Amino acid sequence: MVQIVVRDNNVEQALKALKKKMQREGTFREMKRRNHYEKPSEKKARQKAEAIRRARKLARKRAQREGLLPKPKAAARR
Repeated sequence: MVQIVVRDNNVEQALKALKKKMQREGTFREMKRRNHYEKPSEKKARQKAEAIRRARKLARKRAQREGLLPKPKAAARR
């Protein structure tokens, strides 16, 4: 359960914080996915692609820590 505290009746700031938390937790992606029916074959393909993406990201981070790849520059991350 996501909770956001509204300070000084500043609803805009609270909404911004809520959106940021929901984005981090993947709630928007989940809502979009549940909006329409997903065939089992499509679900399986999506999960496999997500697993591959996670594995590549982990391998890339591991290689950067070991010094095999250069670390990303601050300007490139933005």
